[in-house]
Amino acid sequence: MSKVIVIGAGPAGMMAAVEAAKNHEVVLIDGNDKLGKKLYITGKGRCNVTNGKDIGEFFDFIPGNPHFLYSSLYTFTNKDTMDFLENQGVKLKVERGDRVFPESDKSSDIISAFHRALKDRNVSIKLGNKVSEFLRENNIIKGVKLSDNSKIFGDYFILCTGGISYPLTGSTGDGLKFSKKLGHSIVEPKASLVPLQGKEEWIKELQGLSLRNVEIKISNENKKVLYKDFGEMLFTHYGVSGPIILSGSRVVENNKIYNLSINLKPALSEKEMDLRLQKDFNKCINKDFKNSLDELLPKKLIDIVIKLSRIDPDKKVNLITKEERKNLGNLIQNLTLTLTGTRPIAEAIVTAGGVNVKEIDPSTMKSKFIDNLYFAGEVIDVDAFTGGYNVQIAFSTGYLAGNKVGE
Repeated sequence: MSKVIVIGAGPAGMMAAVEAAKNHEVVLIDGNDKLGKKLYITGKGRCNVTNGKDIGEFFDFIPGNPHFLYSSLYTFTNKDTMDFLENQGVKLKVERGDRVFPESDKSSDIISAFHRALKDRNVSIKLGNKVSEFLRENNIIKGVKLSDNSKIFGDYFILCTGGISYPLTGSTGDGLKFSKKLGHSIVEPKASLVPLQGKEEWIKELQGLSLRNVEIKISNENKKVLYKDFGEMLFTHYGVSGPIILSGSRVVENNKIYNLSINLKPALSEKEMDLRLQKDFNKCINKDFKNSLDELLPKKLIDIVIKLSRIDPDKKVNLITKEERKNLGNLIQNLTLTLTGTRPIAEAIVTAGGVNVKEIDPSTMKSKFIDNLYFAGEVIDVDAFTGGYNVQIAFSTGYLAGNKVGE
């Protein structure tokens, strides 16, 4: 029986090992002291394992080389992921945006499911000892050298070491260095699904404020809208974060300036917004302006909106002019701040960039340069928006690599 060495025990590596073990002896190696360390933090620790949309819709949520992923996503779909986990005893649930989570909200349940599957397939798991070098002869890899200077030899190798985001989880970019040494070109990694930095001082006053059901637009200096989304966002001490911000971060480059427009009331037309303000003002007809917005806006946001409106906070509501009211409505539906770039790549959920997809066979995940090398997961130049798509890509590419290895 041939021997397969899987490097990296994240979602891609674990799935690759489980599948490869159907026909091969498998060794799974990871420098961390536990399996699936990055899975522990996905979905805010609840583990967003996939998305429940039709698999054909996934490609609309994958800005990074979606066509490369056709074979893998259709070979092992989101339904296959859910069936696999449920067969391992994990009950799942579908939440807003079709995000799929374990019913328990515990990422540890997903890790345990994989641990059982690996054990059932007699996969040899070696943790706490990372690969430091590939042992290569001509166009064939013979083995790997580990950090303790020991060597493991095998017939086939699947590289699943992730990108360079969240280095504390083990994604330190080693796989990209190995791939480059083996002759592959690397598309320069950059942060994707990463919080964004804002320029305005008032942002700090909103730290911790979460907004739901808002619409955002990210525009460049020429006022061209690059990204538009609806959902949830969060203010931080440095700028903005949250699901729709993370997805929008892919269009933001450092050393460039962008505008973020937030529509706090996207369900209302401009006319309906004005009617809503008139209604609220009529309720507070004898109050000061600063005391008239409690039913319309979150408390933390009221002072900021008042400052930006340039309406005297002590002005009586019944003295506010029609023009002032309309400008206020426009401000509420177009709260704008300046974006100055992304947070560091170490804070990104996902790395965009990686091993060039042109150098990998998309139907097998096999290297076009090294006869017995395969790739899976974030080490490849593929990435998606938030919502379970990236984890599904890891599972799908891992499954395909494990399924096709040695053919």
